[in-house]
Amino acid sequence: MILPVRHVTALCLLAAALTSCAAPEPPRAARPAPAAPSVRPSAVPTLAPGPAGLTPLFHHGSRTAGKVLALTFDADMTADQGPRAAGGERFDNPGLIAALRELKVPATVFMTGRWAEEYPAQARGIGRDPLFEVANHSYSHHAFTGDCYGLPTVSEDRMRADVERAYAAFRQVGVANAMPYFRFPGGCHDRRALRALTPAGVTAVQWDVVSGDAFATDADAVARQVLDGVRPGSVVVLHCTRSAAPVTERAVRSIVPELRRQGFRFVKVSELIGAAGHRG
Repeated sequence: MILPVRHVTALCLLAAALTSCAAPEPPRAARPAPAAPSVRPSAVPTLAPGPAGLTPLFHHGSRTAGKVLALTFDADMTADQGPRAAGGERFDNPGLIAALRELKVPATVFMTGRWAEEYPAQARGIGRDPLFEVANHSYSHHAFTGDCYGLPTVSEDRMRADVERAYAAFRQVGVANAMPYFRFPGGCHDRRALRALTPAGVTAVQWDVVSGDAFATDADAVARQVLDGVRPGSVVVLHCTRSAAPVTERAVRSIVPELRRQGFRFVKVSELIGAAGHRG
């Protein structure tokens, strides 16, 4: 789920963009997470199912509960990009993770299973660091709808399996506590996809602020886009993919001190969702 800095609406149609331009929906009341084998067993905040029991969607937290926001980072790698990684393309961004640690910024990393397999030590380090939480971005980074920025499409009967395969990949590399949160590749979803994932017990997490860091070359422009869009409760989407988002670390080093100067506090997605109701 990738979006260039300029002309966000128009460029949302590009295959490389891999992100959604859907309007955000308000959060629903929190509930304890169901005990599903594909997610972490301990109780963490999730949302109640949507209409007709569909997978719930979360776009942002409360606008009135204080100046808090969540930075989220998509660690994108599609199932067929192994040859590109073998050829030297870097889908990771260890400098960004180091910057978040240096700045002491909690964050939620939406990781594909294929990324975790390619960078197992990094995935394990992120998963074991209390500053971060790992969430699911599918195994394959294939789309859950048709016509999603040129991405290959997962068939309806394989959607849940693709999500569960990502959790299995996380466990295989030593990430035992991945959160029951899922972000659709490209942000693309429909009623069919929400229905298919209901048995997985996940909360689908979108965003209300697009950073525009993907394919950007101007870190200041990325920072301005985030700073102009942030509101209390915001979920900001950025990327942990060095080849596709090379200026993200520099942008974060500008964004974090400025938002702290404005009185914002950084939290993980789980805290935003938990603030919508009680924990289980």
